[in-house]
Amino acid sequence: MNTVFSRLASMSALLVLAACSGDSGSSSDDPSNPFDAVDSAAQAAFESAGIAGMGLAVYDRDGVQVFEHMYGDFSPDTRVAIASASKLVSGVTLFRLIDAGYLSLDTTTGEVLGWTADHAPITLRHLMSFTSGLAPENPCTYDSSVTLTDCVDTISQTELVAAPGTRFDYGSVHLDVAGRMAEVVTGKSWNELFAEEVRDPLGLPADIVYYANPLRVAGPDNPLLAGGLRLSMNEYEHVLHFVFDKGVWQGTALLAPQIFDTQGVEPYPDAVIGKSPGGALRYGLTAWLECSTPQTGCNSISSPGAFGFTPWLDRNAGYYAILGMQVANNPTTHFGSHLEQQLKPLIVQALQQQGK
Repeated sequence: MNTVFSRLASMSALLVLAACSGDSGSSSDDPSNPFDAVDSAAQAAFESAGIAGMGLAVYDRDGVQVFEHMYGDFSPDTRVAIASASKLVSGVTLFRLIDAGYLSLDTTTGEVLGWTADHAPITLRHLMSFTSGLAPENPCTYDSSVTLTDCVDTISQTELVAAPGTRFDYGSVHLDVAGRMAEVVTGKSWNELFAEEVRDPLGLPADIVYYANPLRVAGPDNPLLAGGLRLSMNEYEHVLHFVFDKGVWQGTALLAPQIFDTQGVEPYPDAVIGKSPGGALRYGLTAWLECSTPQTGCNSISSPGAFGFTPWLDRNAGYYAILGMQVANNPTTHFGSHLEQQLKPLIVQALQQQGK
């Protein structure tokens, strides 16, 4: 993993140079086009990665699109497997159930699923922050031939790798257990809950569901909460706008805003870091915390996926953005999150020049 991040750091320097060169244009040189540097950096990254297509869209604090550009063979309406960008959507679905009183962050697997012994104290907070102590991966989470009930039953038989709250391990198991808890307390399937709590209220198309294998569009009965969605950039914008506005959609509050403040705080700062693709970043509730104060709260969060699709928001700077792509089985696994880090300061500069 260190080797990967070293290569990404080298690419980072090249992208910054490309973005700031005279050939690529600069927002400081041409105030009428403040996003020129953003566009140049994205174009340079796209060309260096050798991928087929990519999109970038940026929205201001009012939800107004201030920049959009497609690179290569891509469209803002192209629906792709978004991998771990699904985690943020799953978090919003669970937040809605918490707000409705079905669950709390302190609800345990013992109470809902009947888990016993050292598995019983695992809470929804542990599961949503990936500190449950469960092994982070299990083949059943990607198996389109079983149900979520079957998979979570299998997970319940595995040994813990750590006591709950003491170790962070990024993976798919935690949210599948959380999803099964939601099914048990409501008597509805996860995809039904997603439709009722998020998809339909936010005006998303009725054919959007979670799959066990989104690349093959297979296994809706075993929804992969950590990575099973297929969405376009324009579709994902609805969710990201909703999160940016802390639960307000088209002027109506659908969630209490406090849950989003909780999302931005690392719940177990003393937890040992086990499996983590995030480098120095810490994790809140279904989102990476992109600030230097994760123990007290971050106003910038992200949820990048393994296939490159990368949404993020920064409430302090007043914008949210989406990198759209699907780069499966490609060595540039961290391409999206890496490019996000290159674009963030350029976007903030462009917004400042626009007086945002």
